[in-house]
Amino acid sequence: MVTPTLRTLTTADWQLWRDLRLAALTDAPEAFKAGLADWHRGGEEHWRDRLGIPGAHHVAALLDEDPVGLVGGLPGAPDGVRELRSLWVAPRARGRGVADRLVEEVERWARTTGGTTLRLAVLPGNEAALALYRRHGFAPLAEPGDLLADGVTRELLLGKPLR
Repeated sequence: MVTPTLRTLTTADWQLWRDLRLAALTDAPEAFKAGLADWHRGGEEHWRDRLGIPGAHHVAALLDEDPVGLVGGLPGAPDGVRELRSLWVAPRARGRGVADRLVEEVERWARTTGGTTLRLAVLPGNEAALALYRRHGFAPLAEPGDLLADGVTRELLLGKPLR
């Protein structure tokens, strides 16, 4: 199995982040709260702003220099909470350990930045994502997730202690 190469992204990599994020939203719109239309607004500045969030960690996964996945780590509240966001792997790279490496990278970043808890949100019904996160030690949190567009359904919140 080919091990994916991980590349930490900066604001200069906005086009790579844009291309991967749009591919994710096109491939799996049901897996993300934000829709494709949400990311078509704002142009280059919008994409650079996402990569420029202070303290954030955005990563692309490459197989033989081919971009095949992305993930973001965002600083949370000052109480040590870090967030895993926007995880996606291209269909051609699934089953090759890419998602595992991306989760492990955000966990590594969270620990090295003083994180004590890593959290994430999953949309109900995304069984593949839930299985991945369970495999990495995430468990459901008691608090309710954000309300989704239907006004009834909520995100599922998962967390993992880092110490």
